[in-house]
Amino acid sequence: MKKRRLLSILLLSIVLIVAVSGYVQSPTEVKKADIPNINSSEFALRANSNQETQSPISDKLVIYVTSKPLGTNQFHLMGKDAMVEIEKKYGVKTDLYESEDDPTNREENIRAAVNNGANIVVVMGTEWGDIIPLVASENPDVDFLIADQCVEKQLPNIHCTVFKEYEAAFLIGVMAGSLTETDHIGAIGALDIPFLHRYTDAFVEGAQYVNPDVKYEIRWVGGDNPFGDPARAKEQALAIYATGADQIFSATAGGDRGVFEAASQNNFYAYGVDVNNCPLAPGKIVDNLLKHVDVAIVDAVGKILTENPDALYSSVGVAEGAVGVGATAENPEQNKDCFIMTKPDLIKKVIEVQEKIINGEIKIEDPMFVK
Repeated sequence: MKKRRLLSILLLSIVLIVAVSGYVQSPTEVKKADIPNINSSEFALRANSNQETQSPISDKLVIYVTSKPLGTNQFHLMGKDAMVEIEKKYGVKTDLYESEDDPTNREENIRAAVNNGANIVVVMGTEWGDIIPLVASENPDVDFLIADQCVEKQLPNIHCTVFKEYEAAFLIGVMAGSLTETDHIGAIGALDIPFLHRYTDAFVEGAQYVNPDVKYEIRWVGGDNPFGDPARAKEQALAIYATGADQIFSATAGGDRGVFEAASQNNFYAYGVDVNNCPLAPGKIVDNLLKHVDVAIVDAVGKILTENPDALYSSVGVAEGAVGVGATAENPEQNKDCFIMTKPDLIKKVIEVQEKIINGEIKIEDPMFVK
């Protein structure tokens, strides 16, 4: 089923994510060759040149700049949680600058962070492709970390960490392929772009891993607001349901709530992304593809603080605890509203498959780069 993607298209961003409570943002695409185009030796030279003048880690200041008001957005709130953990783990000072949903205000806050002494500026999402390279080029002694995106113009002081969403999407597929009673599943993405095939294609691959005969339907929200249109997302869910699907995976950002509403009103189960959406439709959402951005940020900041050359670029997945599913979470009480919690045997199976991904027994190709 894999739709082969051109190697020349990369995403730097990932995206997805966002909107209200764990959602997928619209990504920025770049060429694979651009990730990253700064090698580790350049980073090492920069680190060595500053070694004698650097202050102790405890004197460092890490500032998280949001791309929009935090509100109750669980995805962006993970950045705030990361700052708390960074203070505890590394003994540095942290701060948070909350931006309006406006490019001018974002740049103002980035510059304010630099002017106020930030040693590391942390941002999340896809809105920083122009701002960070500009400010980073003017401030070579300040490190900039972008979580969930890389930028086309890489510099020795720009770091990025991205995610292997497809590994967790495979696990979601294992659940759907095991639970379907009609041998028919479906997935909805916001737009038919290479990045979102990390979700849809890997979901189908996971379902077929446990149920080779399963049929599938993939649809896209599209329209003028593909990442924030619950009405159109609900329409697509109902269209897939009409074909006989009884398990539907949604990666539609702000549209997810429309899919969950359709599941609550009809005889199918839904799956969400990024955060635990199960309280939105208790018993009708099986599980969620979880993206632990806070874990990735804490790890990346640690590498920057210790001048680890791997700090320039990292891609993290289930092995690093950066992506996963609720079924394998350490605290099952957090997922009490998820249907998967009523299926202990299936949880055991999912854990077994996850271990096979970690040890390399199951190899999942990134759908973005599969021909």
